[in-house]
Amino acid sequence: MKTLYLLSNAHLDPVWQWEWEEGAAAAVSTFRAAAGFCEEYDGYIFNHNEAILYQWVEEYEPALFTRIQRLVRQGRWHIMGGWYLQPDCNMPSGESFARQILAGRSYFREKFGVRPTTAINFDSFGHSRGLVQIMQQAGYDSYIFMRPDEHAGLPGQDFIWEGFAGSSVMAHKITDAYHSALGKADQKIADWLATHADEPIGLLLWGVGNHGGGPSRLDLDAMAARIEQSGEFRLVHATPEQYFAALPEVKELPRYSGDLNPRFVGCYTSMIRIKQKHRQLENELYMTEKMLAAAGLHGLLPYPARDLAEAQHDLLTAQFHDILPGTSIQPAEEASLRQLDHGLEITARLKARAFFALAAGQPQAKPKEYPILIYNPHPYPVSGIFECEFMLEDQNWLEQFSNPAVYQGSKRIPSQAEKEHSNLNLDWRKRVVFRAELAPAAMKRFDCRIEPLERKPAPALEVRDGAFYFRTEELYVTVNAGTGLIDEYSAGGVSYLLPGAFAPLVVADNEDPWRMDTDEFREVIGQFTLMDEREGSLFCGIKEMIPPVHVIEEGNVRTVIESVLQYNDSRLVLTYKLPKQGTEIEVHVRVYWNEKDRMLKLSVPTVLADALYTGQTAFGVQELAAGGQEVAAQKWTALQSAKRGQMLTVINDGIYGSDCCAGEIRLSLLRGAGYCAHPIGNRPIMPQDRFLPRIDQGERCFTFWLNAGELEERAGRIDREALRHAERPFALSFFPSGEGYSHGTAIALTDETVQMSAFKKEQDGEGYIVRLFEPTGYPRCTGLSVPALGITEKVELKGFEIVTLRIEPQNGAFTRVGICEESLISGGMQSHG
Repeated sequence: MKTLYLLSNAHLDPVWQWEWEEGAAAAVSTFRAAAGFCEEYDGYIFNHNEAILYQWVEEYEPALFTRIQRLVRQGRWHIMGGWYLQPDCNMPSGESFARQILAGRSYFREKFGVRPTTAINFDSFGHSRGLVQIMQQAGYDSYIFMRPDEHAGLPGQDFIWEGFAGSSVMAHKITDAYHSALGKADQKIADWLATHADEPIGLLLWGVGNHGGGPSRLDLDAMAARIEQSGEFRLVHATPEQYFAALPEVKELPRYSGDLNPRFVGCYTSMIRIKQKHRQLENELYMTEKMLAAAGLHGLLPYPARDLAEAQHDLLTAQFHDILPGTSIQPAEEASLRQLDHGLEITARLKARAFFALAAGQPQAKPKEYPILIYNPHPYPVSGIFECEFMLEDQNWLEQFSNPAVYQGSKRIPSQAEKEHSNLNLDWRKRVVFRAELAPAAMKRFDCRIEPLERKPAPALEVRDGAFYFRTEELYVTVNAGTGLIDEYSAGGVSYLLPGAFAPLVVADNEDPWRMDTDEFREVIGQFTLMDEREGSLFCGIKEMIPPVHVIEEGNVRTVIESVLQYNDSRLVLTYKLPKQGTEIEVHVRVYWNEKDRMLKLSVPTVLADALYTGQTAFGVQELAAGGQEVAAQKWTALQSAKRGQMLTVINDGIYGSDCCAGEIRLSLLRGAGYCAHPIGNRPIMPQDRFLPRIDQGERCFTFWLNAGELEERAGRIDREALRHAERPFALSFFPSGEGYSHGTAIALTDETVQMSAFKKEQDGEGYIVRLFEPTGYPRCTGLSVPALGITEKVELKGFEIVTLRIEPQNGAFTRVGICEESLISGGMQSHG
C-alpha cells in the first residue's frame, strides 16, 4: 500500500529574532506541550533534534526531561538528527562538522541510549558536499534538507547524494516547508495527496515552527480523522529512519554528486566579526588540543577535557545557522561575540599551560641573550616568517637603536626589527621578525642578541618612475605609487596578476543580510582611490606630511609597503608584506566602513582567464562557479589552469564569500545590511521612520596570503599552508629555568601533503584520536609516527579520504575508528528508529 509518512516536529531556532534566553523558554514550553500530546494520543510520535535544546530542558525543567526520557524509551518521542544543533552547512571546517556530530551523539547516547541514523538540517542555507563522507563515517545513512529551494541539477526529491572518497547517503529534499501553520496540517496533507497521487511513498513534515510550537490538539484531532478515513494512501506518524528504511524498497534512487548551493549568498559575508572570531576559535581550539595532547603524551600535564568541552560548546553554538551567517538581531550578535570570546579566553589559558609544560628542559639563557621559544603544533616541519616581541633588560635612554639579531644555536639567521605594538617612543620594547624552520610537533629555541646601532636602519626601497619595484631571485612585485595597488606579481619568472590588483571595489547591495533576491554581487558603483598627501597624513594622525604610498619596514626578511585610500565616508589601509625569500606575499586590509546598502570587495585580476575556480570545503576541494556568482569557500580559493600548468592561491583569515569571472577573483569583505531584515512582498525591507543600526559599520581588519606556481606543486601545498597560517606556531619570549627534561617530536607524518585536522584525547577513555585527511583528491600513503610511544604506522588514504585513528598509549596499538570515535563495527548500541 502507498504510504505517506507524517513527521511531526517543531522547528525552533535557539537564536534569531530573539536572544538565547527566549529560545530556551520556547524550547521548554514546546517540549512540555509535545510530551503531553505524546502521552495522550496513541500512535503519535514527536520528533526533535539539537542537543542544545535538550540541555536547556534538562537544566531548567528536569522533571520534563525525565518525562521525555521515558517517552523515548516507549518509542513515542524520537530523538531526530542527533547533532548538537543545526549549523550553517558551508562555513564550518570539516573538523567542526565532526565535532557537531560527536557532541550531539555523545549527549544523546549518555542521556537517552539512542543513535539516530538520519541526519537533518531543515533550515540551513545550502550544504557542502563534504558533509556526505563525514555523515557516512559517523554512521548516518540518510539526510533531510530543504535549501536551496530550487536546484536545477538535482535528479529528484529523493536521491543518493555522493560525496568525496566514494561516500554516499540517501537524501530527501523538502519541497513544501518543514512546518505547518497552526490548524493547517490536515490541509497540508490533503494538498500533498492531491498532487502526489502517483507516488508510492511520501514524507510530509508538519508542526508549528520557526519559534517552536509543534503539534496542536486542533491538528492532531483533524489528522486522526483523516488517518481513519485514509484510502489509497496509508497515513502514519513516523520517524525519518522509518521513511528511509522503506524508500529504497519502492523507489530506484538516482544519484547526484556535488554541493547543494547556492542559497542566501549574502550570508557568506554578513556580520564579519562573527565569522572571523568563529574561524579564530576553530583555529585556537584545535591547535590547543594538539599542544595539550603532545604534553599529555610526554607525561607533562593532565588533559583538561572539561575545559576544552566548554570552549567547544562556545564554538558549536556560534555555528548555528542564524548566528554564523549573520542573520540574527544585534543583541544576538553581541551575545555571540561574547560567547566566542569566552571560548577564546579558555583556549588562551590552556594554550599557555601547554606551552610552559612543553618548554621543560630548555637551558637557561646566557647573559645578554633573550630566548624565543616557538611550538609547532603540526606533525611536519613548518618554514616561514615568525614574529615575537620582548622587553630589553633595561630602558635605553641613549640616542641609539638596540637592534635584535636572532640566532639558532651559534648560527645567525635572517631577522629584522619592526615597529612594536606599543607607541612609547623609547628604545625598550622590541619586535623581531625572522625566518626559520620548525621541527614537527616540537619546541624550537632561538636567541636574540642586541647589536647597538646609531639609529634604526632606514628603508632603502624608493619610488622610481612612479612605482616601487621589489625584486628577488624568485619574486617580482610592482606597487604603483599613484594608485597604491599592485601592478605586477611574478613568481618564478611567471607573471600572474594584471595591473590594479587588490583594488577595493564598492558594489551595489541592499538591506537584506540573507540577500534572498540574487545569487551575485556584480554591479560596481565605486572604488577606493588613493588619498593625496595632506588627506593621507591627516587620516594617519601624524603631524608631518608623508606620501600616501610609502615603505614602513625593510630588512633582510621582508619589505613592508603601506597605502591609504578613501571612498565617500570610508577609509582603508592596504599593507603589503613582501618576503626576501619565497613567493608568498601577505596583504593586510584595515578598513573603516561607513557605507549602507553597499558591499566591499577586493579585486584580484589575473592572467588566468581560462582557469577553474576552486576552494576549500569541508574535508574536500570544490569547483566553484566562475561566471560571477557568489560562492562560499573556507580557508582558501584558487585559480587552476591545466592549460598553463599554473595555479594561483589566496588564503584568508576569516572570510567565506567571493566571486570569480574571466580570471578576476573578487574577495567579499563587508556589507552594510540591516539586522534581521528581508523582503516581504512589496513592503520596504526596513522601517523608514527612524535611525536603525547597520551590520559591520566601523573598523574591520583582514589578512590574505597570495602565492602562485606550478599547478601540481601548489595543489599539494596549499592546504598545509592555509593551516599553518590558521594554526600559527606559538612564539613567546620566555626565560626557562633549565630544569626538567626536553622532549622532541610528539607526532609526525612522513609525506608532504596529508593533513592532520585533529590530535586530541578521545571523548571517552584514555586513548588519543588522530584524524588525517588527503586534500588533493589523489590516493597517497603516509607514515604516522608517535616517537613518545616508539610506534609507527603506515596509513593509506584514498583521494579526499578522512581517516580517524585511536592510539592506545598503554600498548601503542592503532585502531581505525569512525568520526564519532566508535569502532567501525559497532556493537551494543541501539540504532534508534
